[in-house]
Amino acid sequence: MRLLPTTIAAIIAASAISMPAAQANDQLAANICNYVQADDKNRLRKKLKESRVKLRNIYTGVSCNGDSILRLAMNSGANSVGTFVAKRLSVSDLQAAEADGQTISQWAEANGHGASEIAAAIKERTGG
Repeated sequence: MRLLPTTIAAIIAASAISMPAAQANDQLAANICNYVQADDKNRLRKKLKESRVKLRNIYTGVSCNGDSILRLAMNSGANSVGTFVAKRLSVSDLQAAEADGQTISQWAEANGHGASEIAAAIKERTGG
């Protein structure tokens, strides 16, 4: 008899706790996008450390205006942040196809970023 009220209370408490976490994740993603666009590697590193997350664990989940972090870095000319990100990601993440079906290297070549410092860092990591 006591199991039902306890279960309901646990569900309500869990749903109340998960709401602020979603807002925190949105705020973290927005901060990451802002720091990438501004080419502010130090603030990006600090925010990741404060949030206790690793870039490789959140990379696929963060989208900045529909682009990945590396694509935003290339479009913004954020070479410092872009090379930092490329060095922190796994090779499989760098070689994986993104939402449009292209890898980051294919996209960089197709959009005139093939000679950038970021593309060079990616090629160095992937061996290509």
